[in-house]
Amino acid sequence: MARILALDYGGKRTGIATTDPLQIIATPLITVETKDLMDYLSKYISSEEVSDIVVGQPTRHDGSLSPIEEKIVEFIQDFTKTHPSVKIHRINEMYSSKDAMQALIKSGVKRMGRRDKKLLDSTAATLLLQEFLYD
Repeated sequence: MARILALDYGGKRTGIATTDPLQIIATPLITVETKDLMDYLSKYISSEEVSDIVVGQPTRHDGSLSPIEEKIVEFIQDFTKTHPSVKIHRINEMYSSKDAMQALIKSGVKRMGRRDKKLLDSTAATLLLQEFLYD
């Protein structure tokens, strides 16, 4: 079976999570600079079978979309041209960073470790992927 990836897309960094090949367990994979995201994903997909990618949709409390949504849509369009066989799914990420911080606290990560934005981003992507898998 192919893996599923999740992206917590950001202006500077993008957190990435993946499933195991049986699509049962979601784990943090890496956080990459967003400018390098397409290259990273292309290399990853050339070595691992990926069937789907879940991309967070940044919704505000009033239901409107965050300004970063424009960049996300551009990325998805470019990605789809390069990898047309990979299905794209969108999922609301309104509280993903807050939920990721709570998950890090509950898992015992010390305050200094929680300051690592890369860890926070990959954890947020993992939570998005878990929500997708278990909903």
